[in-house]
Amino acid sequence: MDKNIGRKLDGRYEITELIGIGGMADVYKGVDVIDNKPVAIKILKKEFAENEEFLRRFRNESKAIAVLSHPNIVKIYDVGFSEKIQYIIMEYIDGITLKEYIEEEGVLTWKDTVHFVIQILRGLQHAHEKGIVHRDIKPQNIMMFTDGTIKVMDFGIAKFAREEGKTATDQAIGSVHYISPEQAKGDVTDEKSDIYSVGAMMYEMLTGRKPFDSDNPVSIAVMHMHDIPERPKAVNPDIPDGLEEIVLRAMEKNPADRYQSATEMIADIEAFKNNPDIVFGYYQEEADENTRFFDAVSDSQSADDNMGDSAQNAIYDNGYGGNSPQDSGDDYSYDDEDDDEEEEQRSSLVVPVLTATVVVVIIVAVIFVWSLVSSMFKGDGNRGDFVMPDFYGMDYNDAVNKYGNNINIQEDGYEYNEVEAGCIFDQDIEPGTEFKKGDVVKVKISRGLETVTVPTGLAKMNAELAKSTLKEMGLECEMKNSSSPDVEEGKVIKTEPEEGTEVPKGSTVILYVSMGMDLEQVPVENYVGLIDEDAVTKAEYKGLKPKIERDASYEKEGIVFEQSIKEGEKVEAGTEIIFYVSNGVLPEGEIPFSINFPSDAYGRFIIDFIIVNDDGSTKTVSSSTIIAPDMMSSSTDIPGSGQKVRVKAVLTNITNNQRATIGDYTFNYATKSISVNSEDISGAFQAVDGFYVEPTEPPTEPPTEPPAPTQPPTQPPTDPPTQPPTDPPTQAPTDPPADQEQNGGENS
Repeated sequence: MDKNIGRKLDGRYEITELIGIGGMADVYKGVDVIDNKPVAIKILKKEFAENEEFLRRFRNESKAIAVLSHPNIVKIYDVGFSEKIQYIIMEYIDGITLKEYIEEEGVLTWKDTVHFVIQILRGLQHAHEKGIVHRDIKPQNIMMFTDGTIKVMDFGIAKFAREEGKTATDQAIGSVHYISPEQAKGDVTDEKSDIYSVGAMMYEMLTGRKPFDSDNPVSIAVMHMHDIPERPKAVNPDIPDGLEEIVLRAMEKNPADRYQSATEMIADIEAFKNNPDIVFGYYQEEADENTRFFDAVSDSQSADDNMGDSAQNAIYDNGYGGNSPQDSGDDYSYDDEDDDEEEEQRSSLVVPVLTATVVVVIIVAVIFVWSLVSSMFKGDGNRGDFVMPDFYGMDYNDAVNKYGNNINIQEDGYEYNEVEAGCIFDQDIEPGTEFKKGDVVKVKISRGLETVTVPTGLAKMNAELAKSTLKEMGLECEMKNSSSPDVEEGKVIKTEPEEGTEVPKGSTVILYVSMGMDLEQVPVENYVGLIDEDAVTKAEYKGLKPKIERDASYEKEGIVFEQSIKEGEKVEAGTEIIFYVSNGVLPEGEIPFSINFPSDAYGRFIIDFIIVNDDGSTKTVSSSTIIAPDMMSSSTDIPGSGQKVRVKAVLTNITNNQRATIGDYTFNYATKSISVNSEDISGAFQAVDGFYVEPTEPPTEPPTEPPAPTQPPTQPPTDPPTQPPTDPPTQAPTDPPADQEQNGGENS
């Protein structure tokens, strides 16, 4: 049993059965369990899913295809990118491929062929306008509903496979029966390659045969490059002439000789539908007994013979294949000469009638023109005798018919303009200017207002994506908020004008955007490791608003290495999520780190930063000497390499040589950011005695006083001595007794 059966992608798309096996992808039927609708799931095969270059281009193309919105193109609902699986969620078609239908029917009627081909071309027209070329148009890539509706699928994937260094023949395998000559050669391909492939499919539908066939794919590719296929009518005479011309012109070898766009080819097919007997005159038949060949028509032959309204102006030099049928040796015989003779007889009756009518018209026109021109005369016909008319808004052919005898009116290009298609909107000689007969005036002719179709599928699309889609189509966009119980917030409710309406390019389309409804929150996925564009695409599909910020990382350039919202979290739809994307620069260098000190820090310090890099290497960087309080902070450039570099800051007090840890940090050199694991600056200063302390001094006391006496001072005795006094001296003493003792006791 297929291992994918029963698998649920993104928790939403459940795979139920295998319905197709391709060269590069397997296609499964599945169920969108949220919207409860069937879907087709294309899963890239392993050998391509492991090719990095293929993946990158596949993803880019997937995003481009996702904006295609056309009734004839299979819708893309979602894409999924991961390391293990790459898938696209598409519209499920309950029908069969055009290849299966052709195999059942054998030969298709021209009515069925035209019905199918016009739808294919309309789908391609839409894609080509957006710059997307299919490059692998084949019946296997065309799906058909039971009601006959056609859907083109598989845009772009085969293009990548053919650009993986393979040879031209290798590139063609699988679609070689419908490959364009330039594609088989390995030359540049564009929308005209798709035209060729459509022509080859038409050939097979109308004849039941492929234009070229062989057992060898290389031989088939060579035939596409050089051989001319057998004429369709030679295989199936019931094919109308005009339809055969369309097939052959689409299959011209030289891209310049084909229809230049799907629009041109559609115009011819519509003309054929309106008149199945139409002959465009792209090729001329010359009878040679029973064999007729297509030859290129000249300008005059094309003008006279082409009676179709939408006949194109291409002129072919060498038949419908770039080589003459005579050179190719192929036999392009007709079996309907009798019918041609009858046609010639009918033509012989028509010519005289037409001739007479034309003569009358010419006579009337000459008289009318002469009357108009004569009003322009002012003198003798020299310069200044005529006045330049105002051609603005005048049909170019009418202007030539009216003034062509006197003015050489030359086309100077076609442009889209508000003036009606085919009318003149600019001239290089101002109206009223005098001119001489025969002077040249160059005029620009309007293509009319360029119109585009408001794409389908905008409803319920993310509003910004819808806006981008309209911008790409050349339409302006105005958003108006509106409440809706059924549409998620931020998504389109409806458009005005309605989807599918044809409007002039540059018109404004109003998007009515839902203001919200009660839905579950959006679960955030893991986007790390994805290419930035893939991450944005997936996030937008989930209703998030992604934002890119680029920075250094060890990841390759363009890879998401971090996201702002963690995987598994649920957020409201419309929430912004930031993707940090590698800019290709390695995360290394220096990060300045500043530390602010406590206001009362005091002393002389050094901070050592011990750095442990991602690779385990260590390094220590020291700050300059810090003197506090003169310096209140310190900044040091910390060198390192990695996204999770551990840095430990250690404070040293130079005075006492005490050390303490300030903090532990993680440095990210990719984002140049720092996260704190732990930090205690004040505690570190406290531990090393790094705060100011008032000095200690002895207390100040008053001066010491002598002790107070315990008894009164001794006074000289007032009583007489205890021994009788000596005889009084003959004269009074000159000094007191104390002095006598001090002088050595002279009386003793």
